[in-house]
Amino acid sequence: MEKGLWDGAYMRILLNGKWHVVLEDGTTGQMDLPGTLDENGIGHRDVGANQWHPDAVLGNAAGEIDKDAPIATRFTRRHTYEGEARISRKITVPDYGTDRLFVLAERARALRLLVDGEVCAVFRQGTLSTPYIFELTGAAPGEHEFTFLSDNSYPGMPKAAICYSSAATDETQTNWNGILGECSMYTRPQNFIDSVRAYPRAVKKEEKNKAGGYLLDVCVELAPGAKKVYKDAKIILQSEALAAGELEDTQTLTEIISCSGEGLTEAGTDKEENPKTMEIWFRDLPLRENVKLWDEDEGNLYEMAVTLDNGISAEDKGGSTAECRIRFGIRSFGDNGSGRLALNGRAIFLRGEANCAEYPETGHPPMTIPEWKEMLLKYRSYGINFVRFHSHCEPEAAFAAADELGMLLQPELSHWDPKDAFGTEESYRYYRAELVDLLKTYANHPSFVMLTLGNELQAQDEGRERMRELVRTAKRMDPTRLYANGSNAFYGEEGCDPESDFYTSQSCKDVVIRGTFSGMRGYLNENYPSTDRTYDEAMAEIRKEYQKPVFSFEVGQFEVLPDFEELESFHGISDPVNLKLIKKRVEERGLLPTWEKYVEATGELSRLAYREEIEAAMRTRELSGISLLGLQDFPGQGTALVGMMNSHLEPKPYDFARPERFREFFTESRIFVKMPRYTYEEGEYLTAEVEVANFGKESISGELVWTLGYRDCAVNTGSGEFLCGRADGQKNCPPGTYTSLGRLDIPLEVKGVSAAFMLTVSMGDCTSTYPVWVYKKTSPECPKNVYETRVFDEQTRAVLQNGGRVYLSPDADKESLPYSIKTQFTTDFWSVGTFADQEGGMGQLIDTEHPIFKEFPTDFHTDWQWWIMASKRAVILPHPMKTIITEMDSYAFLRPMAQMIEFRCLKGKVLLSTMELHKSQQYPEVRALQASIYTYLSGENFEPAEEITEEELSMLVRG
Repeated sequence: MEKGLWDGAYMRILLNGKWHVVLEDGTTGQMDLPGTLDENGIGHRDVGANQWHPDAVLGNAAGEIDKDAPIATRFTRRHTYEGEARISRKITVPDYGTDRLFVLAERARALRLLVDGEVCAVFRQGTLSTPYIFELTGAAPGEHEFTFLSDNSYPGMPKAAICYSSAATDETQTNWNGILGECSMYTRPQNFIDSVRAYPRAVKKEEKNKAGGYLLDVCVELAPGAKKVYKDAKIILQSEALAAGELEDTQTLTEIISCSGEGLTEAGTDKEENPKTMEIWFRDLPLRENVKLWDEDEGNLYEMAVTLDNGISAEDKGGSTAECRIRFGIRSFGDNGSGRLALNGRAIFLRGEANCAEYPETGHPPMTIPEWKEMLLKYRSYGINFVRFHSHCEPEAAFAAADELGMLLQPELSHWDPKDAFGTEESYRYYRAELVDLLKTYANHPSFVMLTLGNELQAQDEGRERMRELVRTAKRMDPTRLYANGSNAFYGEEGCDPESDFYTSQSCKDVVIRGTFSGMRGYLNENYPSTDRTYDEAMAEIRKEYQKPVFSFEVGQFEVLPDFEELESFHGISDPVNLKLIKKRVEERGLLPTWEKYVEATGELSRLAYREEIEAAMRTRELSGISLLGLQDFPGQGTALVGMMNSHLEPKPYDFARPERFREFFTESRIFVKMPRYTYEEGEYLTAEVEVANFGKESISGELVWTLGYRDCAVNTGSGEFLCGRADGQKNCPPGTYTSLGRLDIPLEVKGVSAAFMLTVSMGDCTSTYPVWVYKKTSPECPKNVYETRVFDEQTRAVLQNGGRVYLSPDADKESLPYSIKTQFTTDFWSVGTFADQEGGMGQLIDTEHPIFKEFPTDFHTDWQWWIMASKRAVILPHPMKTIITEMDSYAFLRPMAQMIEFRCLKGKVLLSTMELHKSQQYPEVRALQASIYTYLSGENFEPAEEITEEELSMLVRG
């Protein structure tokens, strides 16, 4: 809750300090409020009873949980408890005269309050997303025993759906027990303003970027339960944003009570606990001409003071006043009429991140504005302008910080039910209450622009109708925001919900709008790479049935091998046993000395794949944005380390994770060079259309300028001057549009050597870069002193027995390579603990010091020129060996694997390649690599240090 929200004339006492705790099993202790049992060391050993997808491969029993086994799939809570906790303390209630007395708990689980053993009346029934307020009016001044009954087993609530969600899962936030944020006792007059909600709306399309095109509706909600009725009461609104500066409503309070407003009551609540709200509306209020709009990166905010002058009491001839202050912003957010999201009438592109509530030190979200500003600024440093709260809603401080920074937010209900969402009356009643209270509680935050009913919901017939009704309810309550029935509802299989204001998913029926899925499906691993991929065809299909905004869901999920430096950062409620187990396995396999190179190679490949996903989405004209999963490591679900940042939201200590490198392509405006491929042969032309996507606030103007220079990488044989050029004429690219800049036609000459280039295109302050590889012409032929074979047969044995040189290049299939895995271009998807239908390959680690690459430009990690070769197979070696191209493995297995390795066998020498180069000679990069291999094999440098037996080789490659 905002500090200083109310007039200082009324008492507010913080209830911070030591409280006595009794758990249901008799365990006792002392805890600090605000805080949780975990933070105070109260609870039991975490045996992982609610682990995600227990898997024997990851150290857990395939069936029942082994309570004695370490938890290998997520962080371990140092203390855990589920059930009711009695949190008690003696509190002195001061003399509060004729005022009313309340207790606030800003954030809790299922919560009740007892005073001297008696249940307190509920003034505002809280939820997991909103505060609880209890009324104590009538309690005598003096000492009383206050007892909070805090229950994280959620009696009478949809426990399974709550504990599956990010609001309470032990995979991230933890199912903590306690009270967070403000916990206070305060007074109010008999009649007071419970809340004020300001709703700005655009009214003149031609003036949407001017304050004159906006009006303000203000709802003043009066607190129910007053004991006195006053005459001549009035409500006064004051704000520098208003054209009039000050407005009055001089209805008498009696009249106000008699026209009790348009409020929605929570379904299933008792009227005695939650009397019908009394709402007074001030509609169509004009704004000052110089009012600044709230916008992306612009936290323009205004205050409003609303005073209730109670007039004169019929009983005591005296009166009183009560004031409520709010902070709000003026903005519009919605469909621009063409199916694109628009902020203040300007089409925008969402650059989103899924926040899954990972807080390993506390197990709960930060509760202060400075903490949230620090978090959101870290997101922004990577290019983020939009944060989705995955199946949860963060506290008031998150919204306030986003307001100040100009960051867009999408909260969700604390709901993840993949089977029967809203299928029970209990579920529907709770989530309707949470929705209504959430919309009221956070109504004044301009950063709050969208909401869904939860993550990946699936429902049966009654549940579907309830989903539709909840979306309708939200629209009636607050039309200044957009609502949808879920994020990736029904996994996209049923298409777009016509009642939802937007659609966010991985797919729509049979068409997909992201590039990678579990099982390594998707174009990044199935289609030869280019820079012109879009989802235009998919959007054309979607537009046949749905004309509203669409953006993609949980895009990326490219795993990075763990950075063990983070182990030094754990000082709070979490024990990273899963990371420790991985480190132990790494040590046992002798990989620790070179592990940082493994991390770096997987990180570079992950970043590269994230870029392609982002740019494909941004190139799609009908797509309104992309929501990533994610920039932060996810500590659970098998341990899904997919981030540029670790679970502590700190950039990993590697070059690939620097925010500015990610922000190069995750930004508001991009120049796209639509190349059909990354690799060329000398003498060809690089021909590509060039386009600007401008989702900034200003036009981009100027000439298109390009340069083609040699790229800085570990091995690059090219050198010399840059090629450069410019397009004819000036171009203007207005905000919210795509603009064609023409076509590039660049001759590619490398003067007899293969080289890696960097194509740089610029216009104004906007710059994009693209790697390009150009290979000299070659028709590789196997040297006469080398025996090339697909099988390890008797002829091959004879050659080796005679001291010969063998190039063993089998077909890349399971029959030819029985001890091998199918590899793919990207790192694996999310985690093999969650998605077992992937083989675990994590990309290539390339020995750039090896002479075989003397004439083949490469870096130490997989890049686009390796796509064909990386997408074949890798052999599982009989024991760890030095390789030329290592196929890195998932930390779940850590098998020694290779795509290229040399060794001695019998009396000869062998180079084994599993990349099936002989079947891909139509690609210049494959011909170039084949030529480099032949040169190396025929020369003096071919002197393998490793050795394997004939029996071991016969196991690797069939005869």
